[in-house]
Amino acid sequence: MDKLRSMIGGREDNEETGLTAQVLDASTLNYSTRLKWFVICFVSGILCSILGTALLFLPNGTKLFAVFYTLGNLAALSSTCFLMGPVKQLKRMFEPTRLIATCVVLVTNYLLHIHWQKKGLAIIFCILQFLAMTW
Repeated sequence: MDKLRSMIGGREDNEETGLTAQVLDASTLNYSTRLKWFVICFVSGILCSILGTALLFLPNGTKLFAVFYTLGNLAALSSTCFLMGPVKQLKRMFEPTRLIATCVVLVTNYLLHIHWQKKGLAIIFCILQFLAMTW
């Protein structure tokens, strides 16, 4: 409706509406598009995590493991942004019932990058992170 008013009134849309309104207008997706991108992000995230785990067992593959496993987790987590939106997802992630799991995922992801050289710790962090994401 604001676009119609701006066209009739002759005012510039960039000047009158805020940046948030412009982003929301530009990012509206229909349900089938949201579902397709959810599946694409989720599957690519799972595949990156599996690839990262496989790279862990190669000689000197711990650095690649940390990168691919983290990218996989971020892709899998961000896939739900397509279903419910990023703001709603962040609000749900930090609800009191999910706060512990969110903190465990974030802390283990951070610790994984600090201790990526040690395979034993990396495996423990991955297991904890997987359990927290499943919870």
